[in-house]
This record gives sequence, structure tokens and C-alpha cells, in this order.
Amino acid sequence: MRLLLMSLVLAVTGCMTPAAPSPPEPVYHVVRHLHTPEGQRDPDLLPEGQAAAQRLAAMLASEPPAIIYVSDYKRTRQTAAPIAARLGLTPVVYDPADTPALVARVRQGPWPVLIVGHSNTVPDIVAALGGTRPAPLTHPDFGDVWRIAADGATTRTRIP
Repeated sequence: MRLLLMSLVLAVTGCMTPAAPSPPEPVYHVVRHLHTPEGQRDPDLLPEGQAAAQRLAAMLASEPPAIIYVSDYKRTRQTAAPIAARLGLTPVVYDPADTPALVARVRQGPWPVLIVGHSNTVPDIVAALGGTRPAPLTHPDFGDVWRIAADGATTRTRIP
């Protein structure tokens, strides 16, 4: 009886502990590394790619990643560098030849996630995360970001 009375008093006076906030729903951002010269194995970003990386960081400011994944290539690291620096994050290196392992890791959170991939991996990554598979990418296809929501809704946005 005393516990019931105490609960009633707490409820009436507003002293109940508020419910914990819900964890964020999974949100994934997938981008192909930005502008590079053609035909080099591990090139640096071109000045145009470096500028686009800065704009990517600004673009994701309203939904900043909690974690960033990059392959072990200069171009993916340099694409992620501005946003990683802005957020104080160290990108996690993944094996671009093992999309299932990347997706399994990414699904564990935290979210939102940013994945920087390659022309030959981005379509597979987007599809494996439940999004609408993009058409095959060619060398000049730079600057698109795919956002995949928890329900699979896919939005393709161009870096401004």
C-alpha cells in the first residue's frame, strides 16, 4: 500500500524519472571517394576533390556521422578527412573486398554512419544496407551521396 501511495504522489508531483531517450535509428551515408586522376593505383585527391571533401563535411553537419569507415587508400582517407577532423573522429579502415563484413559491422552502430567507398563497391554497399542499388559507377562519377534510412528509403544527393 505504501509503494502504491508513493507512486501516486510521485506521479502527481511530476517527480517520476523521465523515460530514457530512444536510441537513434540506423542511418547510413555512402559516398564514393572524390575526384582523382584516372589510371593511378593510389592517387591523392585532385584540388577539386579536396574542395568537394570540405563541402561534404558541411553537407553532413545536420546529420553528423558517429563513425566513419574508409578503405586503406589515400583517396578515401582524404575524402573523409575534413569531416573526421571537424568531429574529432578517427576513421575505421575496412577491407573493400569484403562487403559482407563491412555491412555486418556497420549494422551494429553507432549511427549515423559514413562509408567512403569506390566505384566498384558503392553499389554493393548501398544494396547490402537495404537501399536501392545505384547504377554502375564510372571514373567521372564523383560527388553523389546515398542516404539509406532504417526502412531502406534511399536518397541520392549531390555534394553542392
